[in-house]
Amino acid sequence: MDEARIRQLVGAVKTGRLSRRSFIQRMVAAGLSAPIASQILMRVGVANAQMPAPYAPTKRGGGGPLRMLYWQGPTLLNPHFATGVKDADASRVFYEPLAGWDDDGNLIPVLAAQLPSREDGSIAVDGMSVTWKLKPGVTWHDGQPLTADDLVFTWEYARDPATSAITIATYRDVTVEKIDALTIKIKFAKPTPFWANAFVGSSVLPKHHFAAYTGDKSRDAPANLKPVGTGPYKIVEFKPGDLLRAEINTAYHIPNMPHFDTLEIKGGGDAPSAARAVLQTGEFDFGWNMLVEDEILLKLEQGGKGRIIFTSAGSIEHVGVNATDPNTEVDGERSSLKTKHPAFQDTAVRQALRLLVDRDGIEKFIFGRTGRATPNFVNKPERFRSKTTTYEFNIDKANAILDAAGWARGPDGIRAKGATKLKWVFQTSINGPRQKAQAIIKQSCQKAGIDIELKAVVAAVYFSTDVANPDTLAKFNADIQMYAITMGQPDSEAFLRLFKSDQMPTKANKWQGRNTNRYVNPEFDAAHTAAESELDPVKRAALLIKCNDLVVEDICVIPIVYRPGVHAVATKLKTSVSGWDSTLAGLNNWYREA
Repeated sequence: MDEARIRQLVGAVKTGRLSRRSFIQRMVAAGLSAPIASQILMRVGVANAQMPAPYAPTKRGGGGPLRMLYWQGPTLLNPHFATGVKDADASRVFYEPLAGWDDDGNLIPVLAAQLPSREDGSIAVDGMSVTWKLKPGVTWHDGQPLTADDLVFTWEYARDPATSAITIATYRDVTVEKIDALTIKIKFAKPTPFWANAFVGSSVLPKHHFAAYTGDKSRDAPANLKPVGTGPYKIVEFKPGDLLRAEINTAYHIPNMPHFDTLEIKGGGDAPSAARAVLQTGEFDFGWNMLVEDEILLKLEQGGKGRIIFTSAGSIEHVGVNATDPNTEVDGERSSLKTKHPAFQDTAVRQALRLLVDRDGIEKFIFGRTGRATPNFVNKPERFRSKTTTYEFNIDKANAILDAAGWARGPDGIRAKGATKLKWVFQTSINGPRQKAQAIIKQSCQKAGIDIELKAVVAAVYFSTDVANPDTLAKFNADIQMYAITMGQPDSEAFLRLFKSDQMPTKANKWQGRNTNRYVNPEFDAAHTAAESELDPVKRAALLIKCNDLVVEDICVIPIVYRPGVHAVATKLKTSVSGWDSTLAGLNNWYREA
């Protein structure tokens, strides 16, 4: 479908001659994804917010307790320090953004009174600014009003390098100005096509609770563990890694919401036990992230007490390749940027490793419905998925590559060149499917003369933000590691930012950077930087696809399977879960059928 035809259809939606739903269906039929079709409408001001599902309750409260299992228990409740999904989700119970994303990729207002649009001038034609208006009457949990001052403060807080916020890249290059008590203008340093970034997904903090804890004092704020937000629930008790209890916010800014009187998030255990607790015993209402063999899930669903739900998402289970040396310590830091990995400097070694990952086997025997083998790091939305990449599993070819590169087998069968042996530590979080995937990869590597030591870390430790913890994925004190990362919005720009060279986790920034592989490629940086300001959507998509192709072809990362959101839900529980936002972003819409 050409541009002229798309513009005709957009015009028909704007005049009411074509429904928004029909427009999206036609775009999907023409090869675009639903999120991209929604973004086209959003850019011209006709992407009206729609509730994901009808909300049945007619009053606030009365739903009793909602019990949830997060087998990776949250460890803190500040969204700007949330390096793991578990912490981001728990924070989202209390803190809210200006807007979020539904499962179709539609932008929906949360704290904003309405979405910005080009028609009313709130989105600048030149892409240099966007103006947001706050919803009037919103109060923090302590009764203080939400104002533009809180947003300006959040911007200043997150952009300060001394704060070491994971959201620094979002706020560092923008300017936030207060227009009046309920209005802000975000000014960009360059034309910015994806303006729905700052304060979208990343939540607003209360100035009066954090102002005394900025910069190097940021980790000392009591509100990091005792949040005071605007969300549907208020904190009651928090035991990091174990238990979170909350109660209904009776002053919540959306009428008749939320439905449940209390909320409990129990942490710990593992994904299979969480699946059984929802699907088999009915002890819990919701089980997060069912990273369980699909064969087990299918059997558990037969009990009739719950079901598995899937959400559109761009999560990718992958192997990360460490560009630095995890066995050499420099100034008290392993995997230092001052070192290079002794084996992975050789492209041939990385090429062989890629050939030794049996993606099809991992999909077939482990993930089933819950993962699809892929050569790409970015798989959704469709517009941002590369069509030129391929993958192959071939042990013989891997051996030939290593032979040709001079990596000879020693008496013990392990390949070496000079003093460097192909003997690696492969780490991941403790989880059945991941341990099985590790074993499959190890077996293939052994057949190619590569010795793999498997390391499994408790999830609460592996995904921890504790700067004293040596086993976090950000510190990457191993040669290769496997985990899944979630694409939090239906646009790949921010997702791919985790390969930019200015995103390195280091001792200096308390390991808060997102580029855990320590990948450096000036061509990638240039392409990504160009995409950040390219207003032509076709050219911008091409630049972001190039970014995907570079990290795949450089083999700094080996994609395995892309995963939808997979959760266990009690039979009568009605949820609103988006694969493009925090799992708990729509918690205010959840209810239990009578």
